[in-house]
Amino acid sequence: MARPWGHAESDALLAEQVDSLFSFAPAAAFGSALGIIVMLMLFHSVAPPEWLWPWGALTLLLWSARAGQALLWHRLPISPQTNVELLRWRLGCYLMTLGSGALWGVSTWLFFDHADPLSQAVLVIIIFSFCIAAVPILAHKPPVFYGYLALAFGPLVLRVAMSGQDRAAVLTGVLLLILGSMMVLGRSTRREFERGVALKQETQALLAQLREEKQAADAARQAAELANKAKTRFFAAASHDLRQPLHAMGLFAEALRGRVGPDPEVQRLAASINSAVDALEGLFSELMDITRIDSGGVQVRPEHVNVGELFQRLKLHFEPVAFDKGLSLHFRGGQHHVHADPVLLERVVRNLLSNAIRYTEDGGVLVAARRRGRQLRLEVWDSGRGIAPAEQQRIFEEFYQVGEAPGAVHGQGLGLGLAIVRRLAGLMDAPLVLRSAPGRGSLFMLSLPPGEASRSLPPVLPQAQGMLSLAQRLIVVVEDDTAVREGLLLLLGGWGASVVAFDSFRACQDWTRAVEPSMLTPDLLLADHRLEDGHTGLEAVQLMRNVFGAKVPAVLVTGTLGAELEATARQQDCHLLLKPVLPHKLRAMLAAKLRRLA
Repeated sequence: MARPWGHAESDALLAEQVDSLFSFAPAAAFGSALGIIVMLMLFHSVAPPEWLWPWGALTLLLWSARAGQALLWHRLPISPQTNVELLRWRLGCYLMTLGSGALWGVSTWLFFDHADPLSQAVLVIIIFSFCIAAVPILAHKPPVFYGYLALAFGPLVLRVAMSGQDRAAVLTGVLLLILGSMMVLGRSTRREFERGVALKQETQALLAQLREEKQAADAARQAAELANKAKTRFFAAASHDLRQPLHAMGLFAEALRGRVGPDPEVQRLAASINSAVDALEGLFSELMDITRIDSGGVQVRPEHVNVGELFQRLKLHFEPVAFDKGLSLHFRGGQHHVHADPVLLERVVRNLLSNAIRYTEDGGVLVAARRRGRQLRLEVWDSGRGIAPAEQQRIFEEFYQVGEAPGAVHGQGLGLGLAIVRRLAGLMDAPLVLRSAPGRGSLFMLSLPPGEASRSLPPVLPQAQGMLSLAQRLIVVVEDDTAVREGLLLLLGGWGASVVAFDSFRACQDWTRAVEPSMLTPDLLLADHRLEDGHTGLEAVQLMRNVFGAKVPAVLVTGTLGAELEATARQQDCHLLLKPVLPHKLRAMLAAKLRRLA
């Protein structure tokens, strides 16, 4: 195993040399043991015992020393060692290797003359094998390598040349040729070794660079994630803080319009204020949605959704908007159920429906649920101006808009609505299809798995009725923002309601302790979600229902929406309105809640 010693080239080369020496130790030990056994078996009956056994004892002793040295090296902990220590290990290995070569060279002089031609051939092969095996081990150090060849193979060449055999000259020439080939092979091996060491150093440098770049990339990613989270927190805080005065502005504008009479100029100004507030609300919602999706803050929690209940909420929200534009708004297929995340699904259909109404000037909009094979398809049809084929993919890009709808407030929207739709549909794994042609309207289709019906009766969509009067209705308001609270007092009072307003949860709690429930029961609770000292509007809802009964209708107004809040509000039968709330939407919501109570 390689040890990461040093970073200088000389240190690295020395370390590689020592490690290479001991990496061959197991194979060298096995080969040496086999050679010794063969030699003893081959010459024990022909060689003089006074030569054979001392040679065998010395060879085995040296083999044991080399094996022990290698074993000790491999048991050392993997840690950097100094050059002095490495040089000591290398010197010891070289000396033992040269000693082994000398013993094999001596064996030629001791046993060659006592062997038959076959045994002589075996002796030559054994010594040749050890010399070849030394090439990858010793070639990186030429003096030691050439010394080993001289000690092990040189005596064999001399002994054959001095043997006096008929073909001694020819055999000597062949052995010299083999010796020269081994020297050339050693030089080539040394060059490859040095090139390999250089390549390894370069690879380690690249790995170190990659490691540094990865650490830098990880740091940059963490910084980006922190910046993204900070951006999300900033948008959430800014959205909530800016929605408050906008919400109050819309309430005051509507209260003013109700008090100044039928002056057309004042009515037009109030309507313009409300239109501007509505446009800003759309901008905030789009920015918050795209920020939450990009930061990974949106989780998909599918469940069985009653399509009729979804259509009921959509109709309550969009029917006044469609009526103001002179459009018809119809819903079909409310008897179906779908298996999807209810919050994300409603957000997708809301965006599609809002777009359809915005870009339709004549005719109407249809929202339908249809069973198609194994899928339930939610469709949003409109009779608007349609979308050209060249723009049908671009409309799903961020900040891209086909063009302003005629009569729309200039700059309404950021072009994020359909980008949000596409991303949410992707999160729900719901294919989204667009079919449109210029002058023939548009159709958006979302395919989802069908759901299972619950045991409860299907909801009935509210029929178009006149706006329910708020006269003689007691509405409790819990709002800690002074401007919003005063705006609600003026607006609700102008609609004929009796209003009890509190600036904190504690003040509302004190009031519930002082009143007699049998003598006074609120008709509706209108509460801000974020109250003082960490209290929430949901706590106010629970308080009112504990005191006055579980059927008290409740509407929560919030500056920031979240999937968890929406799910909790739905479980507690509370409707959520996102600030700023346009007065006609607030009036429609209050009327729907009070109509259910009636």
